[in-house]
Order: sequence, then C-alpha cells, then structure tokens
Amino acid sequence: MDIKAYVESLASRARQVAVVGSQASSQQKNEALHAIAALISKSTDLILEANALDCARAVERGLESPLIERMTLNVDRVQSMCEGLVQVAELSDPVGQMVDQNQRPNGLLISRMRTPIGVIGMIYESRPNVTVDAAALCMKAGNAAILRGGSECIETNQALATQIARGLEAAALPIQLVQLIETTDRAAVGQLLQQTAYVDLIIPRGGKSLIERIAAESRIPVLKHLDGNCHAFIDASADLSMASAIVMNGKTQRNSVCNALESLLVHKEVAPRFLPNIVRDLAAEGVEIRGCEVTRKIVGSETLIVPATEEDWRTEYLGPIISVCVVDDLGAAIQHINRFGSHHTETIVTEDSMHADRFVREIDSSSVMVNASTRFADGFEYGLGAEIGISTDRLHARGPVGLEGLTTLKWVVRGAGQIRQ
Repeated sequence: MDIKAYVESLASRARQVAVVGSQASSQQKNEALHAIAALISKSTDLILEANALDCARAVERGLESPLIERMTLNVDRVQSMCEGLVQVAELSDPVGQMVDQNQRPNGLLISRMRTPIGVIGMIYESRPNVTVDAAALCMKAGNAAILRGGSECIETNQALATQIARGLEAAALPIQLVQLIETTDRAAVGQLLQQTAYVDLIIPRGGKSLIERIAAESRIPVLKHLDGNCHAFIDASADLSMASAIVMNGKTQRNSVCNALESLLVHKEVAPRFLPNIVRDLAAEGVEIRGCEVTRKIVGSETLIVPATEEDWRTEYLGPIISVCVVDDLGAAIQHINRFGSHHTETIVTEDSMHADRFVREIDSSSVMVNASTRFADGFEYGLGAEIGISTDRLHARGPVGLEGLTTLKWVVRGAGQIRQ
C-alpha cells in the first residue's frame, strides 16, 4: 500500500464531504446518531468478539495493563457508547448559533455565528469508545472526521466504524463524513499530520509519548493534553468523612484514566487525624503510597509508605500509586499544584467558602472542583453527551471538549445601508 496516497485520498474525500456535513440539518444529524446507536447496540456481540481478539493479541504482545484495561469492552461499556450517542443527539446543535450580539450606535448589528471547524483528524490509542465519541461529536458539530486508532484496537475500531457508516447511510449522509484509517502502519500518522490542504485540526488522545510526537511533527494545529497529574487538597476545615470518600473514589474507582487522582495534599492541622486512616484504606485497595517525610512520621509505619521524591510530585501514575504531601496552608497547596501539576483537574475539600473561592481563582487548571471527585472531569459527566478529549491548552478550547469546542466563530454584521465615513 502507498501510505502517502492512501491517507491523502482519505483527507481529500473528507474535505469534499465536509461541506455536506456543515449544511446538514439538525434532524438529519440526529437521525444518524440514533441510527448508529441502534446499530451498535444490535451488534454488541460482534463488537465484543472483535474486542476479544484485540485484547488477546495485546496480552500476547505484552502491552501494559493500564492500556489493556482501557481497550477492554464489555456489555456495559458498549451500552455507554450508545447512551453517549443518544445524549449527543439530544443536545442543541451549535452550528448556526448566534452569540455576543451587539448593536452599534450607527445601527449595525454585530454578532458571531458558530460554524464547523471543517475536517478533524483524531489520533488515539487503546480506547475504542473514542471511535464512537469522535464520530458523534464531529458529525453533530458539522465536521468531517478522519480517525486513526491504535493498532492494538484495529478489529474493534473496524467493527464500530462499520456500524457508523451504516448509520450515516440510513440518514442519507455520505459515509466519508467519518473515515477510519484501516492500516496499522505507523507511517499513516505521519502522513495525516502533513495534510494541511485538507485537515484543519488534529486531536490526539493517548500516552504522553504519542502526544509529544504529534505536537512536534504536526503541521496542523493540535488540541491536546499531555498529563493528568490531578490533585486533591484536604483543607483544615474539611469534612474528613467526605474527604476520605472523595480521595478513595478519585484513586480507586478507575486508576488508569487521566482524571484519576494522582497527588494528595493535606493541611498540617488535619493531617494527624486524616492520614493514618486514608493511608490504611488506600493500602487495603492495593494502592502504593509515596509520601513526604512528615506524612511518613505521622503514619508511623515506613513499610506502608515509600519516600517520595520531587519526581513523584510531577508524575501521572495511571495505576495504583499516589503521592502524599503535608502542606502548611492553602497558599502552599496552591503553589505546589501550580508548580508540579499538569493543569488538568484539581479539587479542594473544604467547608470554608472563602478558601474554596480562592482555590478556584488561583489554580491554573482546565477543571477546578470544590468538594467533588476529580473523576467527574469528563464530557459525559459535564453534560456534553460525550467528549472528544480534554485540553490543557488555552486555545481554543480548555477542559473536556464537546460540541462547542468543535466549532469556530465567524463575525456576522447586519446593516441597513450604512457606509463608513
């Protein structure tokens, strides 16, 4: 296969049909989303069979367990894909929405209209749900999508892409609105990153090395995040029962994802009461604790806690490990997070509203929470229906990226014959 010609052909077709997607009615797009959801639901057994083949091959290849966990589907996860499709269908169509209307003294009505970005390239690893989420969000926002999943999930992604194409056909939309790169040759990624004539935005989802490579090589704008080093700060006024539940949920509910809790900061006033219990509970769930010297002294059992290094404060573990640090006050916690964090998601547990407000103001992350688990940093949980990714960049979208993040704005000026003097 001529990889360059193959990828260029996909990109060219995507550009040709993007105009159809941009002009499709809300009803037509929603019909496609409902059709895809129904087809995926009916094909659950076939999709799980394909996924089983991918997972077995991944085990044989010695892939890391967090990657295998992310790519593994079951009936509930397939059903969640379908629910996400239906939720996206129920969301307001952003295309054509008018925002920021302003009437000038000369009578001109100045506003901005949401329009599709155009052609979006998705490059991702492990998670087959991204195939469905990306297709749904890109299409609802009026874009064409080119999807390049990891080679480890090729069978699953092809099975899902087949149902997506059938759903587009059922709504009389061109199947080229969502195209899957079906070769596992890694050269296809490099070729997609060069398609400046056809592709408007690249969105990567995967490990840090993949995203760093894409950011370095792409000639197309990239929407990304590199790490998810998420923090929880337990303030002096915190309800410690609530704090325990939030920490345990953030670290143990699912620790292989980017919004899992990786770093725990505890105010020195509550550390003697809070740390022994939370360390015991985390250890009982198989979590390794890497703690500062004060943490180790308070808990008193060095066998439970590994001495933390500065590198631990920076690390996204994506597994059953957490770093723990006792801090002097709120200001020290904010300073620690802004220095070592990845600007993804942070939470404070506090009963002090002034402390909560300061934390929200001064933490420089894409999601900042008060008295809630970091695991809520997710497009589905935010009511976006699904997310195409989480951005820690500042332009043009930040945090979970849903429909509005897949549109751009153009100025619209309405007059009654005004001329500039």
